[in-house]
Amino acid sequence: MDKVTILSYDRIYKNFIDDKYLHGYDENHFRDQQVKRPEGGWRHLSSGEVEDLVKNANTATNWDDIWVTDDFDASMVKNNRFFGMVRIGRIRNEILQYHDLRIPVGITGSSIVSCDIGDDVAIHDVHYMANYIVGDRCILFNIQELSTTDHSKFGNGIIKEGEPEEVRVWLEVMNEVGGRGILPFDGMITSDAYLWAKYRDDKKLQERLFEITQNSFDNRRGYYGTIGEGCVIKNCWILKDAKIGPCTYIKGASKLKNITINSSEAEPTQIGEGVILVNGITGYGCRIFYSVVGTRFLLGDNCNLKYGARLLNSVLGDNSTISCCEVLNNLIFPSHEQHHNNSFLISACVMGQSNMAAGATVGSNHNSRATDGEIVANRGFWPGLCSSVKHSSKFASFTLLSKADYPNELNIMLPFSLVSNDTAHDELHVMPAYWWMYNMYAIARNTSKYQKRDKRKRRIQHIEFETFAPDTMEEAIEARKLLEAWTGKALLRAQGDSCDNLSMEELRMVGRKLLNNDPEAAKRLEVFGENMEHGKRKVRILKHCEAYHAYGDMLLYYGVQNMVKYMDEHPGITLESLCDTLRSKEQREWVNLGGQLVNGDDVDTLRHDINHGILNTWTDIHRRYDEIWERYPLEKLRHAFSSLRFLYHEKYGIMTQELWVKLLQKASDVQQFICDQVYLSRKKDYDNPFRNATFRNEEEKIAVIGELEEVSFVKQIREETERYIQLFRKFM
Repeated sequence: MDKVTILSYDRIYKNFIDDKYLHGYDENHFRDQQVKRPEGGWRHLSSGEVEDLVKNANTATNWDDIWVTDDFDASMVKNNRFFGMVRIGRIRNEILQYHDLRIPVGITGSSIVSCDIGDDVAIHDVHYMANYIVGDRCILFNIQELSTTDHSKFGNGIIKEGEPEEVRVWLEVMNEVGGRGILPFDGMITSDAYLWAKYRDDKKLQERLFEITQNSFDNRRGYYGTIGEGCVIKNCWILKDAKIGPCTYIKGASKLKNITINSSEAEPTQIGEGVILVNGITGYGCRIFYSVVGTRFLLGDNCNLKYGARLLNSVLGDNSTISCCEVLNNLIFPSHEQHHNNSFLISACVMGQSNMAAGATVGSNHNSRATDGEIVANRGFWPGLCSSVKHSSKFASFTLLSKADYPNELNIMLPFSLVSNDTAHDELHVMPAYWWMYNMYAIARNTSKYQKRDKRKRRIQHIEFETFAPDTMEEAIEARKLLEAWTGKALLRAQGDSCDNLSMEELRMVGRKLLNNDPEAAKRLEVFGENMEHGKRKVRILKHCEAYHAYGDMLLYYGVQNMVKYMDEHPGITLESLCDTLRSKEQREWVNLGGQLVNGDDVDTLRHDINHGILNTWTDIHRRYDEIWERYPLEKLRHAFSSLRFLYHEKYGIMTQELWVKLLQKASDVQQFICDQVYLSRKKDYDNPFRNATFRNEEEKIAVIGELEEVSFVKQIREETERYIQLFRKFM
């Protein structure tokens, strides 16, 4: 335990940096580089100003160390203690207002050690303020401690000269054991975090990312904490080693230590009552309120933490919200929602556009004596109320878990599925393509919903919001293959034939023939999934035939829609020339790199170029993300075309004009189906007698929830359907 020691009086402001770390510099060297020099510079106090300050109950270790500008009103500085060199900007007899708070410019009732204070600043009742640079028009009111140490790192995962390695802050994401640790840094996005945490077998990559991060920051000591212009900080306890961006609003925070708070006038960050943030970095436009606790964390832009949320050893992507929940050791991609008490998310990688329902416990326990494993959930993960999932498990995109305690580890390979636990028959039930068949309103609204919620002004992290994209459609392709094979096995089993000696392709051929030529017979089969649950009980596949054709409709719609949009944007291009352009190596592997979809070849090239010194900074790496994103629309179009070839190449071989017209007609039918199902999905709520039971009459119901025909998304999807059908017909 550290002991209280006695030092000479002048040590309160001298020797901020130990002499052995100065290397010939003055200890104000970095401070002078950080501060913005006022027009006309600073000057010494006049004898009259010193006299006025003394009359106003101010003291200073040396009045010659107090520097001011020409526009300095000493009457606005009262009852303060100044230690060391303090430079003060313009002080006039004026008032600053923020919301309903009005407070005079000036400095009163404060102890200030070696600080630079900008123009028109109000500092009142700051009991200890040391080694800070304060921007113009700031309000600092009723703060117990505001200080910076010489080894401040502001939440970055670096160490300063002379520090031992063990003080370095790591984020142990995705795994409690620590095998996927990453170093946080100001400017890190979820693409960076996933690249670092996922490819642990690439030892050279790990070394290079460590080196790049450490080299991104100066390891010399002596940088001051900063408070950007237009900040308001009031009624707070401890702010230590904090770098606070412009226009930040902090009220009633308990402790902010070793942290960077990014903020700007366009995207101000707000931190509220009872908040404790230690060893972390927040993005722009974040809102953190009401007894939130965050330690070893990184927040993306436009994130919300509220109502007692606990975020530990985790990265939370842009546009995400967590309230009333505990989140430990996670890497969470953009657009994640988690509300209500008793929601636990532990040791997982959740790939965005996800929602944790109340009472869900994901990764809270395990089935062995070993330490906790990992959970990986692709886009659109939605565990239902009070569902419990164990390590280690993996989920395909847009998996919905019904309320249940799932006793075993899961590997759900079929996207858009509903998973349920049939305890009566001791079976796991999986309904593939559930969203497409029974809740089209939700799945069709997914894209526009997240686009509208994206309030970022500076969009550094690229995000694919489209529901039907290379990642989900590649899963749909693999799902069709599995359903073909499992249906083939079910047919042979029903016929009393053995399938032990048949290959996967032979089983697929049997199942595909039945599913396409005699769907009614296929529906009568009992189909069971394989390798989807760690246990001996059966995994029953529900609606396998309907799901198989639903996946086909998704792939067709995805392929045709992307091709037609491209042809419409490039008048004069022929079907033949477009197909020649798109007919290239098929990209079967797609990586969700923090929200940005990247094909496997580009990820391998990215890693190679980092390892071989072609990309030497995080700025270089981010620039490569931008280049990949610029190429993505064409890569996505190629994948859409290859998806159509997967569906039809065995029958047609090439994309003929005759086939193209058939596909356009079918795509029109699918678009109309989507529109109709969106309406019918929403209509269920209006027709539900139990929902209607709370209303006295139809008029009251309409007054509360509105007319079905006026639902904004129903109107939107009808307009989109009309536009797309006209577009499809244009190319027929």
